[in-house]
Amino acid sequence: MLLANRRLRTALPILVAIVGVGIAWVLSVGLSGYYVFLGISALTAIISVLGLGVVTGSAGIIALSQLTFAAIGAWVVAWLNTMDTPGGFIVWLLAGGIAGGLAGMLIGLPALRLRGVNLAVVTLGFAAAFDVMLVQIQFPGSVDGIAVARPTAFSSDREYFFFAAIVMIVCALIVSWLQRSRMGSSWKAVAFSERGTAAVGQSVSAAKLSAFAVSAALAGISGGLLAGQVQLPFASSFAPLQSLALYILAVMSGAYLIDMAIFGGILWVVVPELLKKWGVPQDWGFVVFGLLGIQALTSGSNLGEGIRGLLRKRSAAKTAALAAAAATSPSDVGTSVLDVFAVPEAATPIPADAPPVLEVVGLGVQFGALKALDDVSLAVRPRSIMGLIGPNGAGKSTFVDAVSGFLPQHTGHTLLDGVDISRLSPAQRARRGLRRTFQQDRVPPQLTVEAYVRFVARQRLDHDELSDALAFLGCPSPDTPLTTVDVGTRRLIEVAAAVLAGPRLLILDEPAAGLSHEEHLQFGHRLTRIPSRFDTAIVLIEHDLDLVRSVCTELTVLDFGRVLAQGPTAEVLDTPAVIAAYMGDAELSS
Repeated sequence: MLLANRRLRTALPILVAIVGVGIAWVLSVGLSGYYVFLGISALTAIISVLGLGVVTGSAGIIALSQLTFAAIGAWVVAWLNTMDTPGGFIVWLLAGGIAGGLAGMLIGLPALRLRGVNLAVVTLGFAAAFDVMLVQIQFPGSVDGIAVARPTAFSSDREYFFFAAIVMIVCALIVSWLQRSRMGSSWKAVAFSERGTAAVGQSVSAAKLSAFAVSAALAGISGGLLAGQVQLPFASSFAPLQSLALYILAVMSGAYLIDMAIFGGILWVVVPELLKKWGVPQDWGFVVFGLLGIQALTSGSNLGEGIRGLLRKRSAAKTAALAAAAATSPSDVGTSVLDVFAVPEAATPIPADAPPVLEVVGLGVQFGALKALDDVSLAVRPRSIMGLIGPNGAGKSTFVDAVSGFLPQHTGHTLLDGVDISRLSPAQRARRGLRRTFQQDRVPPQLTVEAYVRFVARQRLDHDELSDALAFLGCPSPDTPLTTVDVGTRRLIEVAAAVLAGPRLLILDEPAAGLSHEEHLQFGHRLTRIPSRFDTAIVLIEHDLDLVRSVCTELTVLDFGRVLAQGPTAEVLDTPAVIAAYMGDAELSS
């Protein structure tokens, strides 16, 4: 049943696309000439909104120059038309999309260092500058009246409408596939947390630039289609104010959802037409879009998520009933779950003189006159669980950031399997086998549980293995949207994803935060099984001493940035200096 559902979800976009082609053909035949022309305008707008759904909706980047990239695509199509370039309109359209994508990557370079309003100013400034230039140079052929030649098989307005619909459907399929791919997951991850994205081995720069490139390429195709529609394009069709209005429309509708991008493109045409019908100047359409955008920004949601939220609430009762029925039936997961995480019976013991997985030598971090870490050294043995404890402000978080690459300005060396990784970026360290979790929530809510785990793992995972691993750690089923999962459970999902990546070393930064005391102990029992099964060493940062005692074989205690004590757990916890600096007599006496 589960396999059938997965196959249906995979085939569903293709089925919808086939139905869409049929509907487009019916509309091309049945609509009047004026509405066919409006329909082409809506289709070109949908493609641009799809692009904004990638860069803004998925990647969370403020880009206010979408129609400028469309103008680049239109300009390339018009220029190739005047040059009578072989290949015809379809080749010119692809060239326009490529030109838009390259321009998007160029403009996306500032996004690697700029965020928020500063990046918005850069993209809007680019749109304004290009608009001024476009007014001066005009589109090729516009002065001489050389019309853009449409494809021979789609020369009439009705035929061109059908052609534009096919192009839009193909673009929507590509976006749908990209959203489900690792690239799409990287867009959503970087929108939620750049640090969390880098920590799982994904290049933040690549995620941002790919989002800009895909978005701008779609805009270029949209502009090329518009050039074929009007045949004599002019700069007024790509004004910066229209780019701003289109951005607001994408935010309001939730354009990262394919259906809402289609709705947004239709709205782009319908609102001005309604205003025209009511005798209101069409420029008031910008005011309407602005008010809708303000409502979306102040509410923190969008139309697409609102509709899906209502649908989820309606199905909540049915889901709860099914879950209750499943809870009363015999479980068929327990044995396979234990098989996934249990220590193998013939597990090879690690020699006492085996080289450490992680070796930190003389690590020091200084912020001005404050020494956050001072000559910290430690070694983590293979398949072991080392606890890193200390009072608040002891330097634990600074240690994790330095070792995982987020504080490159430090002294000392960090070696993973004997290789110095001190100069590597966080993403490079993660790909080498050093993974970490965070105290704060870094799990992007736009993904499903399965999509997030596969994104973090960076390897092919069997669906049954994935489901068993999630169930063992008390996580929801793979198909669960992360928007419906509480923060405590998302932390468990973060741990499960990191474990399934099979790292050489995993740093867990308070992974049980938000769990009850009993859940802490259950989590600890499961945690002890991980090292042997996945050949992974663990560094655990935790304040719950019961959890530390139950899972850690060795402890390192930090105090004021220095190593206070190191050694076997029981010995370290009985050290008077540790009692005085960290725990206190009352807690240890229990």
